[in-house]
Amino acid sequence: MRAPIIAAVWLASVLAPGLAVAQDADTLRRELEQLRRQQEQYQKAIEALSERLERLESRPAPGAAAPAPAPGAVAQPAPGMPPSLIDLARPRQPFGLYGERRQGQFLLDIGVVGDFIGNITQRNVEQATGGTFAGRENRFFPREVELMLFGQIDPYARGELRIEAAEEFEDGERELHLGLAEAHLTLLTLPYGTQARLGFMRNRFGLLNERHREALPQPDQPNVLTHFLGEEGLRESGVELTWVPPLPFYLETLLGVFNGDNEEAFGRGRLRDPLVTGRVRTFFELFDTSAIQVGLSAATGETPDRQRSTLAGFDLKYKLTPEGWRHGLLTVAGEALYGNRLVEVLDDAGAGDERRRERFGWYAYAEVQPWRRWLGGVRYDNTQYPVDPGREWAVEPYIAFLPSEFLRFRLAYKHTERSHRFVGPEDRGSARIVDEFLFQATFFLGAHPAHPF
Repeated sequence: MRAPIIAAVWLASVLAPGLAVAQDADTLRRELEQLRRQQEQYQKAIEALSERLERLESRPAPGAAAPAPAPGAVAQPAPGMPPSLIDLARPRQPFGLYGERRQGQFLLDIGVVGDFIGNITQRNVEQATGGTFAGRENRFFPREVELMLFGQIDPYARGELRIEAAEEFEDGERELHLGLAEAHLTLLTLPYGTQARLGFMRNRFGLLNERHREALPQPDQPNVLTHFLGEEGLRESGVELTWVPPLPFYLETLLGVFNGDNEEAFGRGRLRDPLVTGRVRTFFELFDTSAIQVGLSAATGETPDRQRSTLAGFDLKYKLTPEGWRHGLLTVAGEALYGNRLVEVLDDAGAGDERRRERFGWYAYAEVQPWRRWLGGVRYDNTQYPVDPGREWAVEPYIAFLPSEFLRFRLAYKHTERSHRFVGPEDRGSARIVDEFLFQATFFLGAHPAHPF
């Protein structure tokens, strides 16, 4: 009896490990099969959710209807097919800003610019009112304080309004003047890819005329622009049409029709005898870090005594911006103006005689900005007077400090020499040679439109 018991115990001790291993393997197989089934279920659930999401995204929003084509609208051309003349003539929507407007959203940008000038020069220049800012020699004054309102009217038009206050010198007296600087709208999507600007504006004539005073590269504008166009530049009421033709390179063409109110160059002030302007501008990227802009401008109109006056201009600008820089390292630019006008000259007996005046003037400047907050440059001017005999030249080195993009200080020294003695009111003073120190402080509050290249 004892021997069978011993044999059974021995047999159980030998077979037990094998049975346990077999049992563990079966358990692992069952668990693995269960995980595989769960994985298949998860995959099916993921695919079902993905299909549902695609269906929801492809459906229109509740309550929204597909936009109906406008009366007479033509369907879009098929991809790869050249547009027809009708396609080009149809208005196009450049962006959907207006369509995204929500209740209570204010689509109007507001900005303020304050530009102040300080001027120190000789006493005789002050008596002759022969400085850069005539009648404001040896003064610190607000040259331009502007309130700017601009924004998108709808997807097809943009508006801009500027109101300015400035100290001006007129009729021998200084006064603070408040008035309209600009007010115009721009139609963005006219037929054949054209745009139109209508209202009171700074004409896009030449390189710097369209810029406001605070946006000039130096504290003052070049002498040739002051003599040919006046201290305020060419600001007119009318319309400008712009067209960029579909060419392999960039080319902007512009045609303008205005009243011709500018007293320095024209002054007729009537649309029956309008001031007509034109400009062609192109832009090339020489390398990844540099670019050049070339422009040609022209303007023709009548003077108050119905004499024809014509201006032609050429401008060039080069800018080098190293890779990774947020500002240009080197800027070189210049502009030349040619004037041709008829003037009436009275002889000693009082008889009038028409004379033709052909005059020429130019300027060039170079600016270096090796640091973000500091820059320096120099400008050279050389110009004849539009009507009177004689000429003048000037050289102006300057430096600028920019604590931020909203604040700027400039300091310049300007030396001017004239071929003729400049005599002031009541034969007081003389300003044939002028030495001036110019100080400029400019601040920006709120929004401010980007300056052109």
